[in-house]
Amino acid sequence: MTIHIDKDQHVTVITLDRPDVRNAVDAGTASALHAAFIAFDDDPEARVAVFHGAHGHFCAGWDLQAGARMEAETPGGGSQVLGQLDFSPTDTRPLGPMGPSRLLLSKPVIAAVSGAAVAGGMELALWCDMRVMEEDAYFGVYCRRFGVPLIDGGTVRLPRLVGMGHAMDLILTGRKVESTEALQMGLANRVVPTGGARDAAVALAHQLSRFPQATMLADRMSAYRQWDLGWEDALHQEWERGKQRLPDAFAGAARFAGGQGRHGEF
Repeated sequence: MTIHIDKDQHVTVITLDRPDVRNAVDAGTASALHAAFIAFDDDPEARVAVFHGAHGHFCAGWDLQAGARMEAETPGGGSQVLGQLDFSPTDTRPLGPMGPSRLLLSKPVIAAVSGAAVAGGMELALWCDMRVMEEDAYFGVYCRRFGVPLIDGGTVRLPRLVGMGHAMDLILTGRKVESTEALQMGLANRVVPTGGARDAAVALAHQLSRFPQATMLADRMSAYRQWDLGWEDALHQEWERGKQRLPDAFAGAARFAGGQGRHGEF
């Protein structure tokens, strides 16, 4: 089994486990990851997912060894396989080369980043809503060295996350980005001691799971959807999503008036 799924109350931990290739993803693993995150999204009891890589690495990207074998067995076969991943207007849950990278889930995912999160592995981390990174972990568009393109959202999500200047630096050079710099540029949300990413991400996930869910999810989706819209349309869609949660807001105001959550307490 290359994918493990563990459930802790409302938190689902999805672990990538291919130690021989630093959790690089081949076609079968991509399909398994895609299915695991769809199952999480469809689970009415699950509220937040943690995406974790076993054995000290998050993900070393696409499995180049598997790709080389595929090409050796059938010249041009690798391109044919990837060509089958062309977008279809009828597919509402499209499979990406690395698995879930084309999905917009209805619930948040937190990446627990240890060791290498490079090439397609970095793209998977960018796909997540937040990234908890260990001190000695690192990002990098390492596929630059081998002519492998970013085809799992890296050229879309990275500029939106860290700005065009930082994104161009990383995309063009393929250089290593360690945790201190990743935190400074906004690529990482938290930096924790080595070995602590999974526990810290799970604790953060439990914190998110205790908030009023409908309002949090409406705000989250509004933030994602606004990228496609002009200013006025973005404000309009924010209002349309938010106004449906106004009963929750007044209920929360009543709890505050009763003494709950004062002085920044969660």
